[in-house]
Amino acid sequence: MPGRQSRRSLLAAITALPLTGALSACTGDDSASHRSASTSTSGTKGTTTITFWSALRGSQEVVDAFNKTHDHIQVAFEQIPSGTQGGYLKLSNAARAGNAPDVATIEYPQLPGFAIDGVARDITSMISDDLRSKLLPQSLGLTTFENRTFSVPLDVEPMVMHYRKDLFDRFGFDVPTTWDEFAELARKVPRTGGGRRLTLFPTDSFTQFAAWSWQAGAQWFDTSKGAWNVSLADAPTRKVAAYWQRLIDEDLVFVNSASSRLADAQIGNGLVLTRLSGAWDAGAQMNARPEQKNTWRIAPLPQWDPARPALGTHGGSTFAVTKDSRHPEAAMEFIEWQVSHPDALKARLSSGASSQYPAATGLIPVGRKAFDASYYGGQDIYTLFEEEARKISDGWTWGPRMTATGNVMQDAFARAGSGSGTVLSSVRAAQDGTMPDLKALGLATTQRST
Repeated sequence: MPGRQSRRSLLAAITALPLTGALSACTGDDSASHRSASTSTSGTKGTTTITFWSALRGSQEVVDAFNKTHDHIQVAFEQIPSGTQGGYLKLSNAARAGNAPDVATIEYPQLPGFAIDGVARDITSMISDDLRSKLLPQSLGLTTFENRTFSVPLDVEPMVMHYRKDLFDRFGFDVPTTWDEFAELARKVPRTGGGRRLTLFPTDSFTQFAAWSWQAGAQWFDTSKGAWNVSLADAPTRKVAAYWQRLIDEDLVFVNSASSRLADAQIGNGLVLTRLSGAWDAGAQMNARPEQKNTWRIAPLPQWDPARPALGTHGGSTFAVTKDSRHPEAAMEFIEWQVSHPDALKARLSSGASSQYPAATGLIPVGRKAFDASYYGGQDIYTLFEEEARKISDGWTWGPRMTATGNVMQDAFARAGSGSGTVLSSVRAAQDGTMPDLKALGLATTQRST
């Protein structure tokens, strides 16, 4: 069992668990790992029942498929709300009370915080070499800190460009391949009349801005030199901020919440020609706007330098075994099946609302076959996702309190959208708002020049 260390050490900064619940979270502890009894918590002899919480679409279908084919393990599923004040708050409260589920879905940006808080168990020794070999290295890297792994990736979502092919064809527009071409196109779109804009700068999505910055080479957080080094406004991020500020200042993009009724109207009425988001959003678009079938296509995200293609991710989820799990081995068996078995992906896609790009790349043919491509005019979007996933840059690290960091950034984005502040001042405000949270955790921190 790893020794307990001060939070001020580098290892403690992300991997050593807090004193509360530390013993139950160590995978080598007999009191935790050997509690995976052969008798069920529900009383059925020979069956182990585990609990699973998730907000992901298609999870009920996945659980149903697992339960039909596994007699020795059964999963009791609870659909929880998405968002920081929904499922994550519930998970945190349950962990404080000592009754977190066996398996929880945690998105990449939130994982470091749940690891530091001891909610997500260190599962390094529980992941088989076979499973590791099936996962896209970049995805596994996002769940591994100082060589210790805290969750298993389900999907990894390269950022792509969804575009209105019908409108591009009508106005004779070429699909942009660089950010310079994207800006040139943004200046042409308003001339078509009708109040159209090329895209939306979302004031409620720090992860989208993070993906753009990641693509440009930004490194908002790193754990070199024995501390959490924070630089939310480094040179690549400043370049991205200046780019979007020009588009905003020239009134070439909409600036509002992507989850608002206004955004729904902008997209539904054909006023937005492109949507920049993760691969998962293809399924969400189908589910939200069936009447726009065959008007959308998907293309690679524009590049800064086509000779050196790079991407960040937007979205993606992982499965963690919690510190409170009484059946960690059974939980890991369920997780491995979820992320790597063809029947699991088929079940999730059968919901008709998912287009996840699997972190287990061997499932790509399954996803391609199961996904109804007619919405996108028969386009093979999974081959595109496969090509784009190879461009995801290694080395990105999310911070320990991304929910708080993101809230500050998004509030500032909203003010900038109304003319009070800028995109750059928003990310600087997020850095200023992040530091007190990290220091309150007892983490060693540094700030780099911004």
